[in-house]
Amino acid sequence: MSYELRDHTADVAVEATGPTLGAVFAAAADGMAVAMCDQIPATGGDRFDLAVGAESREALLFDYLDELIYERDVRGVLPVDNEAEVRAEAGEDGTAEWVVSGSARGVPLAGLGARDLKAVTYSEMALEETDDGWRAYVVFDV
Repeated sequence: MSYELRDHTADVAVEATGPTLGAVFAAAADGMAVAMCDQIPATGGDRFDLAVGAESREALLFDYLDELIYERDVRGVLPVDNEAEVRAEAGEDGTAEWVVSGSARGVPLAGLGARDLKAVTYSEMALEETDDGWRAYVVFDV
């Protein structure tokens, strides 16, 4: 799995790839972390778990990244070394609901000199299956 930061007018975008849907979610989250901080500490910080559900894969990616931004703000940490597993589950009304279960290492923001990333956006968002796995493109408001 991998990610690249892309220039995007006044915002920043992340293009991520991975062999599985969970891997591309984790790569997008790692790209988001690099968009906030150029130098990610190799050690330190405690892992935390999170789980998010949504009605579609695209909404799930949005809500997952949004939850990581929320955790950053509440915990005062930069979520790095992200891991994610994505699956479809039957909702209470019989329709499919998409769920991501994941974890991240929360590196304390104090002293990192991290840039503020305000929010994930739906602008130009793409989530698609490719011959090699999955590709995601996400724009963040800075």
